[in-house]
Amino acid sequence: MNWSIGIDVGGTAIKAVVVDAEGTILKRKSLPTNDGADSVAEWTQNARQIIQDFEKEIGSTASSIGISAPGLAAADDRSIAYLPGKMEDIQGFNWTEALNRESLVPVLNDAHAALLGEAWIGAVQGKQNVVLLTLGTGVGGAITSGGRLLKGVIGRAGHLGHMSLDIDGPTSNCGTPGAIEIMIGNYTVQERSKGRFSSTRDLVDAHEANDPVATEIWLRSIRALGCAIASYINIIDPEIVVITGGISIVGKTLMDPLNAVLDEVEWRPGGHQVPVVFGKLDMWAGAVGAAYAALHPGEF
Repeated sequence: MNWSIGIDVGGTAIKAVVVDAEGTILKRKSLPTNDGADSVAEWTQNARQIIQDFEKEIGSTASSIGISAPGLAAADDRSIAYLPGKMEDIQGFNWTEALNRESLVPVLNDAHAALLGEAWIGAVQGKQNVVLLTLGTGVGGAITSGGRLLKGVIGRAGHLGHMSLDIDGPTSNCGTPGAIEIMIGNYTVQERSKGRFSSTRDLVDAHEANDPVATEIWLRSIRALGCAIASYINIIDPEIVVITGGISIVGKTLMDPLNAVLDEVEWRPGGHQVPVVFGKLDMWAGAVGAAYAALHPGEF
């Protein structure tokens, strides 16, 4: 049987899947990790343990392995070339060598991998022109055009969270003033609420309980998101926009006001409206995309 392991490496957890060539997820596993001084050793140990466990359970050797991680993937697909801030130890770390594999272990940006996963067996199967947004600690993104993942010259394409909506606003970690991720990312909730709320979950819970302050903050964040999506639609002209990440679990509390904003600000020539949907693979999208890239070398 031709099967692949996809491993999504993050600062708090490593998530892994076994997927066969037809796109059936056979197994899943998640292990906590630690973005600290010994992160590389821990990531490697956990990844090797996951591979060993999967191969023992399946009873054969994985045909291929792929890695998903934050940051810009290197041109040779062997490592993450650049990642400012957290998880800096992962920069330049060669996963093919670390996992003792003879064939390439492709390494992808995590949002790029998530879009590949959703396009393969998720919410946007069969779609050729897609915008994906990951809403979580910050805002990540990815784009496919004509069925191909848009990477750009150095792998920077798809960093949609760093679109500027306010030229006088605070800067993101990429130096962009008034970036959309500052306006909706979880890491700015305390600042946006002047210390009243510590997480998006707290903010949304208060909004759903009819707290007027929480409602004002939340709806302003959603308006910013809607304006950003309308801008992506004008620039990229996608078939569909897919939203994933931790913030997406609030469901209708996000989608209903977002659709109201898009009804106001989206340019719809001839009545053409771009659908906005939630992803289907949840926390496993990056791992599934990494497995796809490993099974289809050179096609992503």
